[in-house]
Amino acid sequence: MENTFDVQIWTIREKVGKPRKGARIGKISYTVRWVVEKKVWSDTYATKGLAESFHSQLLSAQKRGEAFRKSDGLPVSMGREVKNESWFSFAVEYVDKKWTRAAAKSRAGNADALATVTTAMLATTRGKPDDKVLRKALTGWAFNTSRRSTAKPREIEAALKWLAANTVSVSRLDDLSAVRAVLDALALKMDGKPAAAKTVARKRAVLYNALDLAVEKKLLGKNRIPDVKWTPPKQNQAIDKRVVINPTHATKLLAAVEAQKVEGQPRRSAGPGLVAYFGAMYYGGLRPEEAAMLRKGDLALPEKGWGELLLSESAPIAGAAWTDSGTRRDRRQLKQRGRGEVRTVPCPPQLTELLHAHLERFGTASDGRLFRSLLGKDLAESTVARVWDKARKAALTDAEYESVLGKRPYDLRHACVSTWLAAGVPSTQVAEWAGHSVAVLHRIYAKVLAGQEASARERIERVLELPSGAESGETANRPQAADDGRTEPDTAG
Repeated sequence: MENTFDVQIWTIREKVGKPRKGARIGKISYTVRWVVEKKVWSDTYATKGLAESFHSQLLSAQKRGEAFRKSDGLPVSMGREVKNESWFSFAVEYVDKKWTRAAAKSRAGNADALATVTTAMLATTRGKPDDKVLRKALTGWAFNTSRRSTAKPREIEAALKWLAANTVSVSRLDDLSAVRAVLDALALKMDGKPAAAKTVARKRAVLYNALDLAVEKKLLGKNRIPDVKWTPPKQNQAIDKRVVINPTHATKLLAAVEAQKVEGQPRRSAGPGLVAYFGAMYYGGLRPEEAAMLRKGDLALPEKGWGELLLSESAPIAGAAWTDSGTRRDRRQLKQRGRGEVRTVPCPPQLTELLHAHLERFGTASDGRLFRSLLGKDLAESTVARVWDKARKAALTDAEYESVLGKRPYDLRHACVSTWLAAGVPSTQVAEWAGHSVAVLHRIYAKVLAGQEASARERIERVLELPSGAESGETANRPQAADDGRTEPDTAG
């Protein structure tokens, strides 16, 4: 490691030289001395003012948490190989560089991660605003490119001003102990409780990417995250099989959605207009944001029977503060696909029937969308959640309602993909329909795939034509007695 934070700065020493011939006193000089990882460095100046200026630079660098170079004993900001910049100003720049091309949810995720890192990169706690105020200032303004220059409450203005003056240098992250402290901060929520493994992984990825930019800008010698022996929380990506509903549950739940009424306003219920929405997730495996953007032009349906859904858009909910349109939904291409790329999904007869019924009863929005609010606007997440909760309460037993069974609308998609796999559809085909890579499919549905081992063995047995009732590995391999025409004597009494 070329830099260090093991630094001690001593007071200025005044030194009087030998007097010249004929002079009463010698020349006075001023020496600044400091120690960098046990090695003493010094600089001598002719005037006290110059010495105090240099001494002040060293103290300021140390206060900012800046690393000192072992090669010349100077702070990195005074060296030539590495530049110096406060963490706060760097994080703001990072956000701005990512903003234009980032999805709205990625923008919000970047702000969330950087806010956590920033609170772990403070130079002091003196005068620090309340943690909630700091968090609000960071995620609401500092790390939101489009809102940063808008009007702010007085406490937010004060918090941002304090942050600009009180975060350590980016070079502080050249120290493994500092990197480890930041990673530890990522693993906790604001209340000090452990954060979800998925959240920690997401925030760590943002930090890693930010430090790569710091290296590119020569604010760091290298990205030190891989050098830290730090174990993130174990992330379980496999679905819980208990959330998966069966066809009987699905029929009851969709009927409960259809039957919903708003007391006193029977024609204003959102439930009937969402039957096909939930059906698209259960029968077609659509993500909620994909179902929300399903248009009449995306349907390739016969009168009855199997059809196809041609998906090309999605609209995940990210919040109006993070989208370019100022709406809560961020309209964009399909997940992990290029703009305009189409994914074809099979539409079974049950879904074909639901979609025809929806079009006949509700028609479409002006842009062809099938599903929208009662006022014709984007479908609200709160409406979907409320309708689904009422359906679960009406269709399930009390024990089932309190369980995780179909707890979220997204679990309908899990049920669909699980059904495809259980039906013996090859995983490559299922991955294509679901919009996953095969590797991701195997991680998420590992338990479902494991449950197919028995049926897989049965299919192998049928192919190999093993004798009926044969024990695996015994009867099939046991040598059979040769039939030489001899008959064993009958010893039965």
